[in-house]
Amino acid sequence: MVTTIGVPKEIKEDEGRVGLSPAGVNELVRLGYRVLVERRAGLGSGIHDAEFETAGAILADLPAQIYAESGVVAKVKEPLQSEIPLLRKGQIIFTFFHFAADRELTEVMIESGATCIAYETIEDGAGRLPLLTPMSEVAGRMAVFEGSKHLESPSGGRGVLISGVPGVEAAQVVILGGGVVGLNAAKIAAGLGAQVAIFDINLERLRYLSDVLPPNVITIYSTPYSIRKKVVQADLVIGAVLVHGDKAPILVRREDVARMKEGAVIVDVAVDQGGCVETCRPTTHSKPTYRVDGVLHYCVANMPGAVARTSTFALTNATFPYLKAIAKDGLRSFLALGEAAAKGLNIHRGRIYHQGVANAFQLRHHPLSELTLIGS
Repeated sequence: MVTTIGVPKEIKEDEGRVGLSPAGVNELVRLGYRVLVERRAGLGSGIHDAEFETAGAILADLPAQIYAESGVVAKVKEPLQSEIPLLRKGQIIFTFFHFAADRELTEVMIESGATCIAYETIEDGAGRLPLLTPMSEVAGRMAVFEGSKHLESPSGGRGVLISGVPGVEAAQVVILGGGVVGLNAAKIAAGLGAQVAIFDINLERLRYLSDVLPPNVITIYSTPYSIRKKVVQADLVIGAVLVHGDKAPILVRREDVARMKEGAVIVDVAVDQGGCVETCRPTTHSKPTYRVDGVLHYCVANMPGAVARTSTFALTNATFPYLKAIAKDGLRSFLALGEAAAKGLNIHRGRIYHQGVANAFQLRHHPLSELTLIGS
């Protein structure tokens, strides 16, 4: 049985979230588990060490202690270079990995021998992504606020108020993808009064979006031609595409960006999965934007980290039931949650068990059935 769960402080730049809330700590301790939390791990989310201690956590001074003593490590972002040497063979790392956008990380985690369970590929019975959903809700809403801010002249934008005013038209907002990110972005943009066009390749999804969104949102079937036509007219383009566990497809090419309006803004929420805009590259909250062909690009790879308190509680509400299952009996009890949840297993004992990750780098995919042959 896994008896110790570790929660290190996140060290990714501008990342204030933490992998477990005090309420989660309290429940795990009540069930008989030992929980190690690194000192100051929760400060970025406004959670002080005393709250974790009151909940029953043991505070650790160094991340090395967390990794050395924990069978399961609950994080928010992928392990960074300084954390890699701390990983142990057979240890379960439960976090956002986004492997399909990072071959180097994939190879390092294969070499480590650790078990990698990725928040972003766990599914429920309806094919939804329950652990990605709360962060997608946050990122979708933030995309409009950040896009609106960067449309302002002092931020380098074209000086457009997203809502417009009487006698002056509102901004034209294009949203690529009608999933959780796209729907939340459309709600906020439409609520601010923008002229919104949302794209998807699923007609049933487009029908649903048409029913639930207000009249200032139009739905458009996604093709290269239809996207190109709208993107060049847009003041703000939001990339909201997701392919479960795989690299995001490129929907906006460099030549399309070159035809956009001077000072227009692109917010590519899909950057964690490689981005759906060809000119996208990851940025940080400290330096969130860059310009290509006169178009401002906002491609922060951990957008919800800017609202760390909201994001921490939203995320841990979703992750905790799975963490509790993992704590019970490691990978075995996680896989017992069913086939949909098992899609969260990306790497185990040096082998890739998620098809999308294998496809991204033309590496061998191992079916879950092989786990009976190599142990679980």
